[in-house]
Amino acid sequence: MNLCIDTCAYVALKKGNTSVISLLEAARTLLVPTIVLGELYAGFYIGSRTSGNITELHEFLDQPDINIKGPDNDIAERYGIIIKELRQKGSPIPTNDIWIAATALETGARLLTLDKHFEQIPGLILIYPL
Repeated sequence: MNLCIDTCAYVALKKGNTSVISLLEAARTLLVPTIVLGELYAGFYIGSRTSGNITELHEFLDQPDINIKGPDNDIAERYGIIIKELRQKGSPIPTNDIWIAATALETGARLLTLDKHFEQIPGLILIYPL
Protein backbone atom coordinates (compact mmCIF):
# COMPACT_ATOMS: atom_id res chain seq x y z
CA MET A 1 0.00 0.00 0.00
CA ASN A 2 1.20 3.49 -0.84
CA LEU A 3 0.71 6.02 1.94
CA CYS A 4 0.91 9.77 1.98
CA ILE A 5 1.59 11.20 5.44
CA ASP A 6 0.32 14.50 6.77
CA THR A 7 1.87 16.65 9.47
CA CYS A 8 -0.20 15.37 12.39
CA ALA A 9 0.62 11.76 11.45
CA TYR A 10 4.35 12.57 11.48
CA VAL A 11 3.96 14.19 14.90
CA ALA A 12 2.08 11.11 16.14
CA LEU A 13 4.92 8.94 14.81
CA LYS A 14 7.49 10.98 16.72
CA LYS A 15 5.37 10.66 19.87
CA GLY A 16 5.56 6.88 19.52
CA ASN A 17 2.00 6.17 18.34
CA THR A 18 2.20 2.41 17.78
CA SER A 19 -0.66 2.38 15.26
CA VAL A 20 1.11 4.97 13.09
CA ILE A 21 4.37 3.04 13.38
CA SER A 22 2.65 -0.19 12.27
CA LEU A 23 0.94 1.49 9.32
CA LEU A 24 4.19 3.06 8.16
CA GLU A 25 6.02 -0.24 8.45
CA ALA A 26 3.32 -1.91 6.31
CA ALA A 27 3.49 0.74 3.59
CA ARG A 28 5.24 -0.15 0.37
CA THR A 29 6.02 3.49 -0.34
CA LEU A 30 5.61 6.55 1.85
CA LEU A 31 5.06 9.93 0.24
CA VAL A 32 5.89 13.07 2.17
CA PRO A 33 4.44 16.17 0.49
CA THR A 34 6.71 19.22 0.50
CA ILE A 35 3.83 21.09 2.15
CA VAL A 36 4.16 18.74 5.14
CA LEU A 37 7.89 19.44 5.26
CA GLY A 38 7.19 23.17 5.26
CA GLU A 39 4.76 22.83 8.16
CA LEU A 40 7.24 20.70 10.09
CA TYR A 41 10.16 23.07 9.52
CA ALA A 42 7.99 26.03 10.57
CA GLY A 43 7.13 24.25 13.81
CA PHE A 44 10.75 23.30 14.38
CA TYR A 45 12.03 26.86 13.94
CA ILE A 46 9.33 28.24 16.23
CA GLY A 47 10.02 25.59 18.88
CA SER A 48 12.88 25.04 21.27
CA ARG A 49 14.30 21.77 19.81
CA THR A 50 15.08 23.07 16.32
CA SER A 51 18.32 21.20 15.72
CA GLY A 52 17.17 17.90 17.22
CA ASN A 53 13.86 17.94 15.35
CA ILE A 54 15.57 18.70 12.04
CA THR A 55 18.09 15.90 12.59
CA GLU A 56 15.26 13.44 13.34
CA LEU A 57 13.36 14.55 10.25
CA HIS A 58 16.42 14.12 8.02
CA GLU A 59 16.99 10.62 9.43
CA PHE A 60 13.35 9.79 8.70
CA LEU A 61 13.56 11.15 5.15
CA ASP A 62 16.77 9.21 4.44
CA GLN A 63 14.94 5.88 4.66
CA PRO A 64 14.81 4.09 1.29
CA ASP A 65 11.02 3.83 0.91
CA ILE A 66 10.37 7.51 1.59
CA ASN A 67 9.69 9.83 -1.34
CA ILE A 68 9.32 13.59 -1.09
CA LYS A 69 6.64 14.80 -3.51
CA GLY A 70 6.31 18.42 -4.51
CA PRO A 71 3.48 20.02 -6.42
CA ASP A 72 3.57 19.52 -10.17
CA ASN A 73 1.04 20.53 -12.83
CA ASP A 74 -1.27 17.58 -12.14
CA ILE A 75 -1.25 18.20 -8.39
CA ALA A 76 -1.85 21.93 -8.95
CA GLU A 77 -4.81 21.19 -11.20
CA ARG A 78 -6.25 18.74 -8.65
CA TYR A 79 -5.80 21.45 -5.99
CA GLY A 80 -7.94 23.78 -8.10
CA ILE A 81 -10.64 21.14 -8.52
CA ILE A 82 -10.73 20.45 -4.77
CA ILE A 83 -11.01 24.18 -3.98
CA LYS A 84 -13.97 24.44 -6.35
CA GLU A 85 -15.70 21.38 -4.84
CA LEU A 86 -15.20 22.59 -1.27
CA ARG A 87 -16.48 26.09 -2.08
CA GLN A 88 -19.57 24.66 -3.76
CA LYS A 89 -20.29 22.63 -0.62
CA GLY A 90 -19.44 25.53 1.69
CA SER A 91 -16.90 23.32 3.44
CA PRO A 92 -13.51 25.04 3.54
CA ILE A 93 -10.49 23.31 5.04
CA PRO A 94 -6.96 24.68 5.57
CA THR A 95 -5.15 25.49 2.31
CA ASN A 96 -2.11 23.37 3.14
CA ASP A 97 -4.36 20.37 3.73
CA ILE A 98 -5.89 20.82 0.28
CA TRP A 99 -2.37 20.59 -1.20
CA ILE A 100 -1.71 17.44 0.84
CA ALA A 101 -4.99 15.90 -0.34
CA ALA A 102 -4.23 16.81 -3.96
CA THR A 103 -0.85 15.10 -3.63
CA ALA A 104 -2.42 11.92 -2.26
CA LEU A 105 -5.13 11.85 -4.93
CA GLU A 106 -2.79 12.44 -7.85
CA THR A 107 -0.33 9.79 -6.71
CA GLY A 108 -3.00 7.22 -5.89
CA ALA A 109 -1.86 7.06 -2.27
CA ARG A 110 -3.98 6.71 0.83
CA LEU A 111 -3.65 9.57 3.29
CA LEU A 112 -2.51 8.76 6.83
CA THR A 113 -3.99 11.46 9.03
CA LEU A 114 -5.69 12.24 12.31
CA ASP A 115 -7.69 15.15 10.83
CA LYS A 116 -11.36 14.42 10.10
CA HIS A 117 -11.86 17.42 7.80
CA PHE A 118 -10.18 15.47 4.99
CA GLU A 119 -13.46 13.51 4.79
CA GLN A 120 -14.89 16.51 2.90
CA ILE A 121 -12.73 15.68 -0.14
CA PRO A 122 -14.35 13.25 -2.59
CA GLY A 123 -12.31 10.24 -3.64
CA LEU A 124 -9.64 10.65 -0.97
CA ILE A 125 -8.93 7.36 0.82
CA LEU A 126 -8.14 8.04 4.46
CA ILE A 127 -6.33 5.88 6.98
CA TYR A 128 -6.84 6.80 10.63
CA PRO A 129 -4.49 5.30 13.21
CA LEU A 130 -6.13 3.80 16.27
